[in-house]
Amino acid sequence: MKIMTAFVATALLMGAMPLLAQSDGGDLGSGMASYYGKELAGNRTANGERFDPTGFTAAHRTLPFGAQVRVTNLSNGRDVVVRVNDRGPFARGRIIDISHAAAVEIGMVRSGHARVKLEMVGG
Repeated sequence: MKIMTAFVATALLMGAMPLLAQSDGGDLGSGMASYYGKELAGNRTANGERFDPTGFTAAHRTLPFGAQVRVTNLSNGRDVVVRVNDRGPFARGRIIDISHAAAVEIGMVRSGHARVKLEMVGG
């Protein structure tokens, strides 16, 4: 029973660590990003806005709406700042979905995805 309790406590702590890292600004980690296609233009985002593929917006699972995040493409060093206005991504292995305009800015449209680093901008 003690082993199970320790396991659950460790799992909860490990699950909370990304949230703690996100709350203090700075480095949010790295992983795979994808982007929203133009076909979703006009659809409502989780915060109620209409999706605009020409805007610099993003979907993230836990960051608050309005958070400003610098997304850096690790293969070419190009970066863009996006504003979180939606929830997701829900595809396995993805950490952020960005708008088409943001994807163009960091050079990931052709492949459809890129390994990126995320950093909180501001506070």
